[in-house]
Amino acid sequence: TSYAKQPKKNAPTQNKKQQKKGGALVYTKEGDFAEWYPEVVEKSEMLSYGDISGCYILRPWGYAVWEQIQRWFDAEIKDLDVENCYFPMFATKGQLETEKDHVEGFAPEVAWVTKSGDTDLPEPIAVRPTSETIMYPEYAKWIHSHRDLPLKLNQWCNVVRWEFKYPTPFLRSREFLWQEGHTAHASKEEADEMVLEILSLYKQVYEDLLACPVIKGVKTEAEKFAGGDFTTTCEGYIHGSGRAIQGATSHQLGQNFGKMFEISFEDVDNTTKIPFQTSWGLTTRSIGVMIMVHSDNKGLVLPPRVAPVQVVIVPIPKKGVEREVMNAYCKKVAKVLKGAGVRTKADLRDNYNPGWKYNHWELKGIPIRIEVGANEVDGEKVMMVQRKDGVKEECTLEELAQRMPAKLTEIQNEMLTRATEARNEKLKIVKEWSEFVPALNDKCMCLTPFCDEEEEEEDVKKRSREEALDGEEEEERCATSVAAKTLCKPYDQEGCRINDLEDVTTLKCFATGKPAKAWVLWGRSY
Repeated sequence: TSYAKQPKKNAPTQNKKQQKKGGALVYTKEGDFAEWYPEVVEKSEMLSYGDISGCYILRPWGYAVWEQIQRWFDAEIKDLDVENCYFPMFATKGQLETEKDHVEGFAPEVAWVTKSGDTDLPEPIAVRPTSETIMYPEYAKWIHSHRDLPLKLNQWCNVVRWEFKYPTPFLRSREFLWQEGHTAHASKEEADEMVLEILSLYKQVYEDLLACPVIKGVKTEAEKFAGGDFTTTCEGYIHGSGRAIQGATSHQLGQNFGKMFEISFEDVDNTTKIPFQTSWGLTTRSIGVMIMVHSDNKGLVLPPRVAPVQVVIVPIPKKGVEREVMNAYCKKVAKVLKGAGVRTKADLRDNYNPGWKYNHWELKGIPIRIEVGANEVDGEKVMMVQRKDGVKEECTLEELAQRMPAKLTEIQNEMLTRATEARNEKLKIVKEWSEFVPALNDKCMCLTPFCDEEEEEEDVKKRSREEALDGEEEEERCATSVAAKTLCKPYDQEGCRINDLEDVTTLKCFATGKPAKAWVLWGRSY
């Protein structure tokens, strides 16, 4: 049985006008978020459904957004002297089981290859859920001296994680694309610095490229990466569903993997030491976060910095103006914009009318549409229409090369500001249990004083779920539970000023009454 989200058979029927205009959305973001999201994803041509549940086809429009993220992040990590490489996607059973906590953390998700044609393999081969156990045996061969450190490698690849029932496009899939970085350092301080430098880059990906605000912090012991010392994270928020979402993680692995895989080096003082390692990953999930945060009931809304096309030019034919003349002017406008570094497309197809094109490109989320009619051709000007709010603005062709990049930057900044304000409205300080579940029901993330004990964390999950359900059964097919989970222990940062709050050690844990140890951010999460 395929449990992939498919459009409902009893979905509201589109009327002929909607169908004619390129398949307008049936569901609304406010009315049925769970159906609206996959409809946006599919109709905007970001993604299609494969035959195997949880395996999606990244269409060119969606892959082009990933390429924008790749280009920026790849350049940034190369500035940190990280080099790209590629390791096999297969791991032996022995490799995968070397680190006990690690394999226990990933065991339910591992896909195994057991046959070659009709022949059973002598030993099952794992398809990588992550590559620590594939890469680190090689690190042991390559690292011998302090001169071999730091070793900083990254690979852009796919991974497979199989064990779940109800996938969600981009957010939860059996195969996904990501980058995974793996570094080894002579000292803990160097490794710590690397972890935080990468976390800062992840925050920039979300905020500067995708215009989605995130909160940086460290995971609790219960939520950290299996086998690591500590995990840092940036946590996003989806206003439409009231759920948090893990954006990307950067792990300090300590010396644990070095011990397990016998990685060692001779230091300057001639003593043998084990390096400190880090690993960190960002996935195509980031695209899903962007779609959920910004898109609306007309379709996709793309931040200009990652939009495959930033400006589309649509001619409006009129009697008295030859099509060739209008098309030539559109090409002239496109040349001006491309010369200014703006990703531009002139839609000169004559088998679609302007209204159909407007709806088509709105559905695909292009930040600015330029309308060119007879007045624009005669007056050497254009009409700019913003996707995010429909605001129109006239601009002369002479000013366009300077005005358009500034307008795109303005749109980018406004999108981040709007999303941040929506997030901040739902960020609530909670000091008493009685306020906790009501705040979650109000789609809030809760910043709480907490005793930071694993058993109590598990108890909060259980109690919050039971209280939210109030004796009813949770829907079996529910991919996201009503239980609260810890998102992170936030660092002090703009939008989450932990240092401005009361000293947490003077407070009681909101759930147990025990002395609190940390401010902890909770939410219902994807």
